Amino acid sequence: MSDNKAIPSGPTIQADIERVSAELVERARKLPSATLHEAGGRIGVMPSAIKPVAPSFSICGPAVTVHSPAGDNLWIHRAIYVAKPGDVLVVHVSSGYDFGYWGEIMSTAARVRGLGGLVIDGCVRDGAVLESFGFPVFARGLCIRGTGKDFGARGWVNAPTLFDNLIVNAGDLIVGDTDGVVAIPREKAATVVAAAEQREAKEASVLDRLHAGERTLEVYQF
Repeated sequence: MSDNKAIPSGPTIQADIERVSAELVERARKLPSATLHEAGGRIGVMPSAIKPVAPSFSICGPAVTVHSPAGDNLWIHRAIYVAKPGDVLVVHVSSGYDFGYWGEIMSTAARVRGLGGLVIDGCVRDGAVLESFGFPVFARGLCIRGTGKDFGARGWVNAPTLFDNLIVNAGDLIVGDTDGVVAIPREKAATVVAAAEQREAKEASVLDRLHAGERTLEVYQF
């Protein structure tokens, strides 16, 4: 029913974006974030403070970027209804980290929409509920401080968004696990995923050699 409603629009909302393919997302889903980072030439590391709210959470999908005013979650609400099934919301909070930008209500809305998860450079709340709920959320931590909804404040959906020294663009490949989150540029994703698959195969052979009694010194010719 919600798909019949108008998609949020405005001069700072870009609804139509190019995404990594569904086939590539499924291949990337089997790969660790660290392997993708290394295989891509050590690229794409999102702030290390961003971790899964529950250890079981993992995330993989195309990015829908959100640049939100600090202490305000209205633009995140809007982004839920701009995003398509499988998309991952990747949210910048303008350095206002210590607010509970997301909780049970928004997880429910996002799950109904079929979204792939949330990565936010800020805090969330309802932590125990989010863990049992199962919708994957990656955040800096938990905070009960409430957010506002300033209809006059400017935000952006699907604009290039800066996280520390990393620019994430709409449609980039986002992969997160217990180690953290990596963002792979859409145009490089196929090459990086293929290299990561090769790296995983090589590491499996190294493990076999170590189990057989070889030392890392000889394996890597240190």
